Amino acid sequence: MTKHTLPTRMQMAPSIPGPHEGYMPGFGNDYETEALPGALPQGMNSPQKCNYGLYGEQLSGTAFTAESVERTWCYRIRPSVKHNGRYEKIDVPHWKSAPNVDPDLGSLGQYRWDPVSHTEQTLTWITGMRTMTTAGDVNTQVGMASHIYLVNTSMEDDYFFSADSELLVVPQEGVLRFSTELGIIDLEPKEIAIIPRGLLYRVEVLEGPARGFVCENYGQKFELPGRGPIGANCMANPRDFKAPVAAFEDREVPSTVTVKWCGQFHRTNIDQSPLDVVAWHGNYAPVKYDLRTYCPVGAILFDHPDPSIFTVLTAPSGQPGTANIDFVLFRERWMVAEDTFRPPWYHKNIMSELMGNIYGQYDAKPEGFIPGGMSLHNMMMPHGPDKNAFEGASNANLGPDKLDNTMSFMFETRFPQHITAFAANEAPVQDDYIDCWTDIEKKFDGTPGKK
Repeated sequence: MTKHTLPTRMQMAPSIPGPHEGYMPGFGNDYETEALPGALPQGMNSPQKCNYGLYGEQLSGTAFTAESVERTWCYRIRPSVKHNGRYEKIDVPHWKSAPNVDPDLGSLGQYRWDPVSHTEQTLTWITGMRTMTTAGDVNTQVGMASHIYLVNTSMEDDYFFSADSELLVVPQEGVLRFSTELGIIDLEPKEIAIIPRGLLYRVEVLEGPARGFVCENYGQKFELPGRGPIGANCMANPRDFKAPVAAFEDREVPSTVTVKWCGQFHRTNIDQSPLDVVAWHGNYAPVKYDLRTYCPVGAILFDHPDPSIFTVLTAPSGQPGTANIDFVLFRERWMVAEDTFRPPWYHKNIMSELMGNIYGQYDAKPEGFIPGGMSLHNMMMPHGPDKNAFEGASNANLGPDKLDNTMSFMFETRFPQHITAFAANEAPVQDDYIDCWTDIEKKFDGTPGKK
C-alpha cells in the first residue's frame, strides 16, 4: 500500500469529543451541524437572509409527500445552480446501467471470479469503476448494479454525483476519502459507506491502490431491516452508523462536475469548488459503518436459520418481505447447533445472490473463493457447499466451533442479475467453478434406519 498525505482543504466543524471525532452517531437521524458558529438557522429553515451571506437550499431524497420524508437543508456559499453549466455527454466505458442485457452473454448459471487485478493505468473513482452485473431498470428506478472499483489516483478539482442511485461502498483494499457536500468520510476495509443519490463529492486516495465492491441501488434507499422476533438488539445498531460533521471549501479554481443520469454520463465546467455547504440539518446524509460492530445472531440449539438473519441493510421493493436489495454479512461467529449441518445448505432461491470476499475463507467454499473475489448465483440456480465443505461439515465434531478470520457479504436482489461484457470477457472468471460440485457422491442407501 502507498500512503498519500493530502492537505485538508475543507474547513470542518468543531470535533465531537470522544472516539468518533468528525462524525455524528445514528442512522436516519435528524442531524444538525455547522462549520462556522451561527451559520445554521434556528427555529426555521428559510430565513429572509442567512448568516454569512449564505444561501439556503434543500436536498430531497424522497417526494415531498412521502410517508417518511428524507431531506436535508443546506446553507452554502453558492446555490447548486452556480455549480452547473452546459453539460457535455462523455463516455465512461466500463460503468454500465440496467437494462444491460446482451443475448450473446450467458447469465444463466453459476459464476465465480478471482480478484480483478490492479493496473498501471491512471484510474479515478469514475474511470476505475468496473460493472460486473446489472438488474432491473435504471429508468424506472428499480433494481441495482454491482461493480468492482480500482482506484489509484485522487480526483483533483473533479467532482461527481449520481442522479440514478445511492451507492453502497464496500472496501477490500486501500483507504479512500469521500469529501462530500455534507462533510468528510474516510473509509477503509471492514467498513462500508452509503453515498446518497444526488450528493456531490470527490474521492481521494489516502492509501492505495484501492479496490472494493459497490452496490448501486436504483430503488428505495437502504434502511435497517425490521428485527421481528429478534427484538430491539443485535444485528446492526443505529448508533454505530456515523454521519460526517459539516465541512466546506471556499476555493476559486477551475473544476469539473460529472453527473450520472439515466445511465449516461455528462460533464460540466465550473469556476470553483462545489463543496461549499457551511452548515446543514436533516436526515438525508452520507454515513459510514464499521462491519466489526455487526452482532450476528443464530441458532443456539439445532438447525440453520435463513441467511436473512445476517442482513445489515435492506432496500425495500414495495412487496412486503421481498427486497429490491439486501446487504448480508457473513463474519466471525460461534457455531454451536447440535446434530446440524452448519454451513449454508444446498438451495435454489427466487433471489439472485452476488457474493464478495473481503478477507479470509468462506465456510461453504473453503477453496477458490479468495479475498477480492466474487461469485454469482442467479435466481433459481442451485448452489451450496462443495464436496470438501459438505464432507467436513457432515463428519465434524459438533462441539462449539469459532468460525474465525472471515468476512464475506452478499448483494441479494429479487431481480435476475445480467453479467456485463467486462465480467464475461475481461474479469478473471473461473471457468471451472461449476466443476466444484462434480465429485459430489451418491450416498443413497435404502436400508431402513440407515444414516
